[in-house]
Amino acid sequence: MADSFVLVEGMTTVEDAIRIAREKEVKALIVNKRDENDEYGLVLMNDIAKKVLAKDKSPSRVNVYEIMTKPALSVVPDMQVKYCARLFERFGISRAPVIDNGEILGMVSYNTIVMFGMLND
Repeated sequence: MADSFVLVEGMTTVEDAIRIAREKEVKALIVNKRDENDEYGLVLMNDIAKKVLAKDKSPSRVNVYEIMTKPALSVVPDMQVKYCARLFERFGISRAPVIDNGEILGMVSYNTIVMFGMLND
């Protein structure tokens, strides 16, 4: 699991989201809940490429809530690596937030599963 993650608000523009992702060197942004009864969202850089850039939309006029995946599929910190990999494959995702008791702890991706998880499981 990568301890670094970035939490943004749904009203953040895609332009600002790209800037934040560059600064923080992340490939995904977690979109914060609007309230305690809401769920987290997720925006990947490929979402931006497919839903904004490829459709010739202006990144300064599109908000992340318009292109995010919500609810974001998440994993718990003690999930076995093989089950995490199966979840990714089954749902066609490449990364997910790690959430424990409603608190975001980090982000897991195929890369972190292979590079770090395989040796610890």
